[in-house]
Amino acid sequence: MDHTEVQTASETATATEVGIEVLTARDVPLGGPRAMTVRRTLPQRSRTLIGAWCFADHYGPDRVADSGGMDVAPHPHTGLQTVSWLFSGEIEHRDSLGTHAFVRPGEINLMTGGHGISHTEVSTPGTTVLHGVQLWVALPAEHRHAPREFQHHAPAPFRVHGAQLRVFLGTLAGDTSPVRTFTPLLGAEVLIDAGATVTLDVDPGFEHGLLVDEGDVRLGGTPLRPAELGYAAPGRTTLTLTNDSDHPARTVLLGGPPFEEEIVMWWNFIGRAHQDIAQAREDWERASDRFGTVDGYPGERLPAPALPNAVIAPRTNPSRH
Repeated sequence: MDHTEVQTASETATATEVGIEVLTARDVPLGGPRAMTVRRTLPQRSRTLIGAWCFADHYGPDRVADSGGMDVAPHPHTGLQTVSWLFSGEIEHRDSLGTHAFVRPGEINLMTGGHGISHTEVSTPGTTVLHGVQLWVALPAEHRHAPREFQHHAPAPFRVHGAQLRVFLGTLAGDTSPVRTFTPLLGAEVLIDAGATVTLDVDPGFEHGLLVDEGDVRLGGTPLRPAELGYAAPGRTTLTLTNDSDHPARTVLLGGPPFEEEIVMWWNFIGRAHQDIAQAREDWERASDRFGTVDGYPGERLPAPALPNAVIAPRTNPSRH
């Protein structure tokens, strides 16, 4: 997706028990001529990353007849992997690797744009309701110029006591995704039965984030409302999720070891210094081979916004709890 980073005073992160924070989403218009609104929970001033997860947009359910759906023109990425995960609808993906694929519910599309890639995302004509999450993963310094790559995987759903799981990255409850990443990660959809409690064994070296899509959920003793993300610091061997609703609650569980590197994020680029961003923008504006071209999109590329009149500062997480 195209993302222009805007921070507002409405961002909040409140501690409700030791080691738990509640990150509240803010509404952000998705870039491009036909903007749709997304709810953004990462990054925030109080927390830039959860593991290597550095970006979380949550959207829908949007009736395409009302919102116009998704139509994101060719745009670039550097220094990251994009993770697309849908609950409903279908999105057509094209990229400068030559990939032509579809994002469908319960199937992960992961695109690596280390040194540079460009792509488009357009909801398909048959989509009536669009609903899902778009996530970014920061690449570690030694791999931040990795070549372009695209991976697709449809994880099989399976049951644990009180919930249905789909593990799209990493390992959870004995199930492991084959999708390759550059740092250890966890990504899973957890559908909690009405009124149920599920306890999951997790890696104590990981920090975790639980994004609530629908339902009234508690992470341990901390209540989370839809569109909120609960953060759990490292050191826990289990996570307990409770659905206080009288219908299934859908959540997305993210995790990974703390990402200790500082990163610079601006527009669709991740680097380590302001100059990395400035160079990527210049390369995109002059149509450098660095990003390639996307075939099959009936429109123009997205222009890069102007750089700020100040040096873009690196971002990192606050000290651990």
